[in-house]
Amino acid sequence: MKVKKNSRKAYLDERELKRRRRERIIMLVVGCLAIVFTILASQLSSRKELPISANILVYGLTSINIILILLLIFLIVRNVFKLFSERRKGVIGSKLRTKLVAAFVGLSLVPTILLFLFAINFLSYSIEFWFNIKIGDALARSLEVAQTYYTQTEELAKFNARQISADITKNRLYEAARADYLNSLLSQRQKNYKVGRVEVYFDFNNRSLVFADAENALLPSVALSPKMLEDIYSGKEIATVSPTPVGDAIVGVAPVFSYAVGTEVIGRVSVSYNVPQGFVDKLRSIANASEQYGQIKLLKNPIKFNYVVTLSIVTLVIIFLATWFGLSLAQSITNPIQDLVSATNRITQGDLDSRINIEADDEIGLLVKSFNTMTDDLQKSKTGLIEANISLEERRKYMAAILRNVSAGIISVDKIGTITTINHAAEAILEIDAARLLSRNYRDLLPDEHLVLVNSFLLEMKESHKRVLQKQLELTLRDKALTILLTLTAIEDEEGNDSGVVVVFEDLTELQKAERAAAWREVARRMAHEIKNPLTPVQLSAQRLQRKYGDKLGEEGSVFKECTQTIIDQVEVLKNLVNEFSRYARMPVTTLALNDLNAVVSDAVALFMDAHKDIHFEYRPAEGLPKFNLDAEQINRVMINLLDNAVASINTKTGHIGVLIKY
Repeated sequence: MKVKKNSRKAYLDERELKRRRRERIIMLVVGCLAIVFTILASQLSSRKELPISANILVYGLTSINIILILLLIFLIVRNVFKLFSERRKGVIGSKLRTKLVAAFVGLSLVPTILLFLFAINFLSYSIEFWFNIKIGDALARSLEVAQTYYTQTEELAKFNARQISADITKNRLYEAARADYLNSLLSQRQKNYKVGRVEVYFDFNNRSLVFADAENALLPSVALSPKMLEDIYSGKEIATVSPTPVGDAIVGVAPVFSYAVGTEVIGRVSVSYNVPQGFVDKLRSIANASEQYGQIKLLKNPIKFNYVVTLSIVTLVIIFLATWFGLSLAQSITNPIQDLVSATNRITQGDLDSRINIEADDEIGLLVKSFNTMTDDLQKSKTGLIEANISLEERRKYMAAILRNVSAGIISVDKIGTITTINHAAEAILEIDAARLLSRNYRDLLPDEHLVLVNSFLLEMKESHKRVLQKQLELTLRDKALTILLTLTAIEDEEGNDSGVVVVFEDLTELQKAERAAAWREVARRMAHEIKNPLTPVQLSAQRLQRKYGDKLGEEGSVFKECTQTIIDQVEVLKNLVNEFSRYARMPVTTLALNDLNAVVSDAVALFMDAHKDIHFEYRPAEGLPKFNLDAEQINRVMINLLDNAVASINTKTGHIGVLIKY
């Protein structure tokens, strides 16, 4: 299946265009938001009254501008990181793109940085001028003067009230008989102290007196709070400022004590000074100006920082545009070559289905056509190679199956002596572990006596120029005598060079045992035949003599019968011996009959228990085992052989032999 490069490229180009369009939109939105937020922050900071919400909003707008800066930095870093990542990966065209981007960024960065620094210095100077320290000190001192005036007037009012209260107490002017003298005193004190209003109030007769000059005739009486009255009647002096329609009234109140009981408060004296409304308005204006200046001064650094952030956004937008334009120009130059190189890289990685379709009649079109032709040839070669490898793998598996299932042991050794192959039969015959021996040199594994033997065989093959050498060996491996037929075959490559040796060996131990047994069977058969032939005439002759002369000899007939019967019996015994001996020459004939296996085995065990008193025999018959057809004689013979071997294997005088039948 061929991949259509033009459709894939169109898909990639579409994705790239979407990405660029998305970056343009983000850049435009970021720039607009930065400008809007900067204008809002400037408008808020220039308002005469700045509530707490406005301060929070200025800080919020500044924070948003910081986020926008981070977003622009992310876009720039993303493009630069992508560019350097492609350069580090060796993508074709990445070096050219790097140079173009560096050139555009360098050309735009120098004037932008200079303008940025100039603007920052200008803004810093302007903002510092706005928040001149002399202005703040003047406002603070003006506010301090106003506060001092009010404080001194309050103390003066309390002092005058205290003096009038002392005169009243001293002269007992609170008595009704002295009312005229009290009025004269209050009128005189009002004029002497130049107070706007004097009030006297006595609790015991609810009598009050008020004196005011012509200018303060409209000055109202100031109502006292319950807390103030409580302080006065506890003997304390108080002062308060209360707004009135004609200005601020500064009131000082002192308690009037009884002449008889010096600590008893019987009334109070209030002295009021009027602060004209015009003066109050000016003081309030100074206080508001000082408060606004303090609030604006708190926004000095945020405003400056907001302008710095805005200029930074503009600078980053310019850098981003330069980076993006450099990348776009470089990609338009390097994309065709990059497509070709990308396809070449995919082919080197094994993807031979890649094809390029570029409609061009220039050198690049010719190069693409040659590239596609080369790819077709490579794909055909790869297909042939895969088929050849599959065939080789099937042959390898077939050879491995043969080696795994062949009865002969096979070991292959390369020309330097490294073991390369050991099949299962070799592991079974030699009782070795193939995983532990493979890829190791046989010289490091064989004992010295076996190593000398193998080296002599190899030397004999080399000197005799034989490719095949066969030897029969008698070996003892793990206390086990083995007869092995060893066949060494030299391996040569196509050029006739030595590539190693294949060793094939067969275990002849059982075969030789079978051959010896067959020979002894033949000897036994012939001996039985030769012995049995003369016994039959002897037995027949004795029986004939017994029938013919047994009744004619009289008293000696019994002796004659006894002798002939002895001859007949002994001949029968000899026949049985010969028959037993001849059984060795052939497989025994099975005689099946219904028998009890527990009883047959018990009889065999009983024979050995009587013969070997020093050995403990333990016999456990199978419970519930029914009778079935078996050859009791052969079963008995098998048990005798087993028990005899068990007794022979006991090296000590005492031992234990167990026989268990399971059903």
